[in-house]
Amino acid sequence: DHLVSLRHMLSNESLQLFPDFLQRKDVLRTLGYLDANDAVSVKGRVACEVNTCDELVATEVVFEGLLNELEPPEIVAALSALVNQEKGDGDDIGMEFPDSLRNCCEHMKGIATHLGQLQREHELKIDPAEYCESCLKFSLVHVVYEWALGVPFSSICMLTSAQEGSVVRCITRLDELCREIRNCARVVGNPTLYRKMEMASLVIKRDIVFAPSLYIS
Repeated sequence: DHLVSLRHMLSNESLQLFPDFLQRKDVLRTLGYLDANDAVSVKGRVACEVNTCDELVATEVVFEGLLNELEPPEIVAALSALVNQEKGDGDDIGMEFPDSLRNCCEHMKGIATHLGQLQREHELKIDPAEYCESCLKFSLVHVVYEWALGVPFSSICMLTSAQEGSVVRCITRLDELCREIRNCARVVGNPTLYRKMEMASLVIKRDIVFAPSLYIS
């Protein structure tokens, strides 16, 4: 009995999170991130490029082509929902956006909800609605969109109740996400999206938001 107990303690079954690991691996296999032999697929390699936000949502956005037809200001506005950490007033998708941007945001919500439902179907303790809310926060979409169109920082701060620091943090993280999505486009072989992501990064990288800090320079 002691030998059996020791063997169990040394096996994977004794690991507390091992069932969770297997369930998450099943999710990745269902989504096509792993093949039947558990080798990482192209989709999995794309997910590995994303570190700034939820990898699954970002990867599905790329593979469903949601960004392909958008203009650079619309791209950064939509992606801001993935890196925004402030859930505040105006978290609903506004009617003042272009139809293409509003449709993209709605589609992103659908993707996140589906991913939450899929994980729950694989017995992970995830609520689809809460998962969607944790991945996507749309309260600064309109702010980032105006910033990408060239509106001064003082003016975009009037559009939201969020602190200026939160707006700066969102835009700087968004620049990092643009680089990651550009790398995703390279992995899948999408030169059009690659160029658009370069342009998207350029339209937000200006003025006081990217000014060197007096504290670290």
